[in-house]
Amino acid sequence: MSKLRLGPIADDKPVKLTIELPGALYRDLIAYADIHATATGLGEPLPPERIAVPMIDRFIAADRGFASVRRRR
Repeated sequence: MSKLRLGPIADDKPVKLTIELPGALYRDLIAYADIHATATGLGEPLPPERIAVPMIDRFIAADRGFASVRRRR
């Protein structure tokens, strides 16, 4: 199995946010959650709202342009 970028997901106090996603993106999140559950040994996949959060976090952490501007502020 290929290595996923997303590892185990930490349990953190959530802040509620409501967003609308295109259907294709929602289906991709469901598929990713299923593969992630298999790769990390979870009994069942996490719901899309739980899998999206660490994906967004990782995206922001890897965005060098964002980090550069943020440091200058």
